[in-house]
Amino acid sequence: MLTRRTLFMLSGAASLTAAALPADRALAQASQSTSLVQNVGTQLVAIVNGPGTQADKRHRLQQVINAAVDVDGVARFSLGRFWSLATPDQQREYVALFHDVLLNNITSKLGEYQGVGFDMGRTQRREDYDIVSTVVHRPSNPPTAVDWVISNASGSPRIVDVVAEGTSLRLTQRQDYASFLAHNNNNVQALIQAMRQQVAQSG
Repeated sequence: MLTRRTLFMLSGAASLTAAALPADRALAQASQSTSLVQNVGTQLVAIVNGPGTQADKRHRLQQVINAAVDVDGVARFSLGRFWSLATPDQQREYVALFHDVLLNNITSKLGEYQGVGFDMGRTQRREDYDIVSTVVHRPSNPPTAVDWVISNASGSPRIVDVVAEGTSLRLTQRQDYASFLAHNNNNVQALIQAMRQQVAQSG
């Protein structure tokens, strides 16, 4: 323990070093998580408020999302226990469709976020995640508290959830899919078909 007195300075130094390393790692990860959110937020604001067609903005958004968000992991989480019930082919198609559905949902709301800006808040460590707090500002709307959940499980920080005013987007998506499946005999193929139609209608 850092506060324990020892008779041997060498032993004390060894104890201090061993205990400090995890804290140093956590601090470095928190700094990386903060930088990730700062960079992603800046890019998103530039895309939303900047010039360009809807198709151009969609392409740029896709690049930002693919680089910063663990979309495959969010997709698996959102399917919950039904992931293990899906065949490998169904899993692959579902994940591919999830990418399109996520991008379409974001792109469809670009007009609502014209003039958007954000302020950075503090970063906290909770279990295996960093929580980076921000406040999003939109014209004619009250400020919105948005927390970005960052995982370093892959060795580099990736966004795995966004919590807006206390509501987790991936938990909400998981509940929506579970509800859909409960009304469709737990048929994963039915969900995939519904996602195909959703993507086609947005195309």
